[in-house]
Amino acid sequence: MRVLLTGSSGQLGAYLVPRLLEGGHELIALGGPSSPSPLDLAAEGSIRGALDRHDPALVLHAAALSSAEAVRLDPVRADLINIRATEIIADWCRERARRLVYTSTDMVFDGTRPFWREDDPTAPSLAYGRSKRDAEPAVISTPGGLVARLALLYGPSRCGRPSFYDNALNDLRAGRPRAFFEDEHRTPLAYDQAAKYLVELIGVEAEGVVHVGGSERISRFTLMRRAAMGSGLDGSLVRPNLRADAPGPEHRPGDLSLDTTRLGDLLG
Repeated sequence: MRVLLTGSSGQLGAYLVPRLLEGGHELIALGGPSSPSPLDLAAEGSIRGALDRHDPALVLHAAALSSAEAVRLDPVRADLINIRATEIIADWCRERARRLVYTSTDMVFDGTRPFWREDDPTAPSLAYGRSKRDAEPAVISTPGGLVARLALLYGPSRCGRPSFYDNALNDLRAGRPRAFFEDEHRTPLAYDQAAKYLVELIGVEAEGVVHVGGSERISRFTLMRRAAMGSGLDGSLVRPNLRADAPGPEHRPGDLSLDTTRLGDLLG
């Protein structure tokens, strides 16, 4: 299948590229300004021009302004990239009868209870979550459109820029303690596994919303302690703290764990 991937130079995109190629897809990989094939998601002409030129059978839209702080500080740019660009892509797919798979986030929920299902009401507390939530309707209204809400992703970077995970492990390797929230729970998923699931979802007839995450609900503290010990590092350097110990400009949701029953049903 001829697949156009946005965000190919991002943390997840770097894992998606080899998975798509291994799956035998004809891949058009578009990334950020420094990538070999850049795409300006803030410019409608750039988006429509790329879609018309490559004419894919399916668009896997994984690009976003994904830093919660960047979205908070520049809401106008966030709206252009996270909402308007998605609407433009959805319009093109609707006009051409093409499929669209869009990566959203578990941050569309308010975090007040565990194991969120696809049909639960959304009420994001972070501006980033709101921007992703507000883009979802355009995808859902596109025939064959699929919103894949991703859980917390982790793993070593393949895109040339260190991830939060890389920086944390580097600190631990240097003997520097790091604190992680023990009162924030997710259903984390490794980047490579997330890429595998997304590529498999391309091959099934599904639309609407699907939650893509791990099967276990754990805290950030537990996740990083396991990661440290699995890397042969001193687990005692991973310290617990609470969200209240590190207050920020936006309220951090406490529990964004996802119910992934539908994912299991779709992928068997």
